[in-house]
Amino acid sequence: MTAETVDSGAQGSDSFAPRRGWRPDGPLSLGVTGLWLSIIVLLPLAAIAAASFDDGPSGFWAGITDSAALQSLGITLVISLVVAVINVIFGTIIAWVLVRDDFPGKSVVNAIIDLPFALPTIVASLVLLSLYGPNSPFDIQLVATQPGVIMALTFVTLPFVVRQVQPVLMELDTSVEEAAAVLGAGNRVIWAKIVLPALLPAILSGAGLAFTRAIGEFGSVVLIGGNIPGKTQVASQYIQQQIEIDEQVNAAAVSVALLAIAFVVLLILRVIARFQSRREGDE
Repeated sequence: MTAETVDSGAQGSDSFAPRRGWRPDGPLSLGVTGLWLSIIVLLPLAAIAAASFDDGPSGFWAGITDSAALQSLGITLVISLVVAVINVIFGTIIAWVLVRDDFPGKSVVNAIIDLPFALPTIVASLVLLSLYGPNSPFDIQLVATQPGVIMALTFVTLPFVVRQVQPVLMELDTSVEEAAAVLGAGNRVIWAKIVLPALLPAILSGAGLAFTRAIGEFGSVVLIGGNIPGKTQVASQYIQQQIEIDEQVNAAAVSVALLAIAFVVLLILRVIARFQSRREGDE
């Protein structure tokens, strides 16, 4: 090998060496990300929090402890919890069928799952009103009832569980299940000991996302819910009512309460996911 060959090789390797300049994880990218999040997320949240204290801490406390506010928050939390449980059960079943079974029209069903993401929620409320309203073709009346609100919220939050569980199921190694079956384990044992532990983080994540979406949902319940205080009035409808009667502080206070609940739920889910990942790493 001549000196010219070595020099040309060194020059060639230099051409592939990393050059200084813009990097996706550099200070500029971090600054742009922080600025964008501040404009889109942090500033609106700060504005709501500031508005809730326009009358001082006493005004904020009065806003969230008002009997009507507490009723709407209680109804919202209970209904959202029921919706999350329903979606955990049926969302997991749907994800299982989409991953493990083959049937005609599977791609169509898979596309329909994402429909609530694309469909305006007010359209969902209108559809439910036509199906279960006064002119119901099934002679089922759910307008101004809690089951009607539950159905509306279940419709708009179903994709969260399905889309969280589905990719985990796709990556799950079925050879472990087959080995357990060969050794004599029944379907229940395989599900409880092998499949469920692997799906549990995704199920909890989907349930949390469904719950946090449900507590703030407005469009899908505006027509079928009836907005009856103490019965079907959810927190989002209470907030709208307070804005209409010019009680801005009360509306902002309840909004901050919903934000706090959603933040705590998402934080708990993040802690559980991190704990699960560390546990799997230790194993």
